[in-house]
Amino acid sequence: MRLKHVQIYSSMVLALLLVGACRKTTVVTPENQAAADTQSAAEKTRQADALYEQREELPKVREALTLLRQAIIEDSDSYDVAWRIAKFDYYLGAHTTDEDERYKAYREGVDAARTAISFQPNKPEGHFWLGANLGGNARSNTLAGLTDIEDIRAEMEAVLKIDEGFQGGAAYTALGQVYVEAPRLLGGDVPKAIELLEKGKRIGPTNAMTRLRLAEAFHAARRDTDARRELTEMFALSPVKGFEPEYKETIAAGHKLMEELREQ
Repeated sequence: MRLKHVQIYSSMVLALLLVGACRKTTVVTPENQAAADTQSAAEKTRQADALYEQREELPKVREALTLLRQAIIEDSDSYDVAWRIAKFDYYLGAHTTDEDERYKAYREGVDAARTAISFQPNKPEGHFWLGANLGGNARSNTLAGLTDIEDIRAEMEAVLKIDEGFQGGAAYTALGQVYVEAPRLLGGDVPKAIELLEKGKRIGPTNAMTRLRLAEAFHAARRDTDARRELTEMFALSPVKGFEPEYKETIAAGHKLMEELREQ
């Protein structure tokens, strides 16, 4: 009987030790917390990307930006989160009908892009989205446009030095637009725009936006036959995967320009 009691007692002690081990509190170290925050930020970034794919619905873009703002708090050194904020803000600024929201989106986009550049100055995304947000703000704010033209040009030229094929030569497209839209006293130069856009066309032959900007530049140069040719070629292009919303907008703008050309 004593042996049985000893066995029962030993089993109880072992059970209590196991329970105590299970209840032992995990020590949270700075390294563990940083890893958890990074993982959480990565998951929020993945969710934001999925929402951005539905960007034709602006509430999805706003929701995505909320996630990215949370992610940059958790992983404050993340280049990928910073440039995404700039990219998503640019889309929001370009499509919202609320002037205050547009201004705030472009300003946040500028700040986020500059942060991205501070992390990775030799990558194209930060420079491109900084130039894009400056350009968006310039188009909605005449005074900003007069002061930011050189900065826009510098950022797009930085992209070309790093990777001229980035997003199908999109920096050539943006530079061409700047040279067409800028006043001559501030560097506006339609022949220069055509030169840059033709380079962009060679780099990214399936980039419909480049064709549209080139058609606009030809029209500004009174070369409407060339403008019609570019638009006709553009209409024959298929959308690049991932850029379907931009393709739809570009094609719609192209048809509008073609109608203007037919009326002249």
